[in-house]
Amino acid sequence: MPATTTTLASPLQTWWSTRPPAAGAAVMATGIISVALHQTGYESLSRIALALGCAAWLALAADFGARLLWDRPRWLKEAATPAALTAVAATTVLGTRFSALGWQTLAMALLALAALLWPGLLVDVVRHWHRDMPGAVFLGCVATQGLAVLAATLAATETAAWLAHTALVLFWLGLLLYAVALTRFDLRQVTRGAGDHWVAGGALAISALAGSKLLAADSARLYLWNDDDYSALRTMTVGLLILDLAWYAVLLAAEIGRPRPHYDVRRWATVFPLGMTAAAALSVGTVVDVSWLAPPGEVLTWIAVAVWLAVAAGAAWTYLAPRPGTGPPADVTSTARR
Repeated sequence: MPATTTTLASPLQTWWSTRPPAAGAAVMATGIISVALHQTGYESLSRIALALGCAAWLALAADFGARLLWDRPRWLKEAATPAALTAVAATTVLGTRFSALGWQTLAMALLALAALLWPGLLVDVVRHWHRDMPGAVFLGCVATQGLAVLAATLAATETAAWLAHTALVLFWLGLLLYAVALTRFDLRQVTRGAGDHWVAGGALAISALAGSKLLAADSARLYLWNDDDYSALRTMTVGLLILDLAWYAVLLAAEIGRPRPHYDVRRWATVFPLGMTAAAALSVGTVVDVSWLAPPGEVLTWIAVAVWLAVAAGAAWTYLAPRPGTGPPADVTSTARR
């Protein structure tokens, strides 16, 4: 019996000790799936996804704190990697979903936490940018736009103009970070990437979602934007969605042309852009009154759900039922060293 317990515990212990910061993308992916399912009316499934995302977020938060307190050298090393910003993005995604549930106090608390983490992590990560980086380089944009999405969402529910104006600043900053990250991105990752290359499109998707939330936050009571401001923001939001869909098509064609079916923890960073594109299409369609975006948005949601299930199955197979004498794949360990 003790031998059996050791055999079962070993993969879990190994996974926990070697899990890279990129695993935070699993929370982002699950959270945005919950948002998209809510937008399409599948509330029960949305809440199940939310519960899974919250459980994963709590585990990662505990690990984040434990490393900060007891393994500071490793924490500092990992905090300098782009994947560290998944902590900010994941927190804002869950906060956005909680706001949709009407839990505004919790959403505000998550916004405050994300805002507290964001500047230090972002500065540290940007300082370590270099040429020929993987798709994780776009997480600077994703984390910043995540804050914009949640701030704009809460601005509408709390009738707080200052939150909307702050979100607008973050929106434009996020786009600037995207432009700079694009010059650092290794385009060969489109055909060689292990999963996080999809963030190149996902960053545009969350930018489009942020734009739609800023448009939705305006009201007669707040009067945030004049006609010119609204028109420019609307045009930018629609343009971002179009660019995101173009990236989606290119990345999908590259996956078909050069399949990469093996599991990698960075595949969670594929699920997130898929779900975010669905959520952005649905939100933009509603705000700019383009009703024909709803059916494609629902189709994209189910594609994201299917890929989430495939990646979850791959993770379970890799870590919970490894073959005798094998451990976690080498690429996961190498990611932790980056």
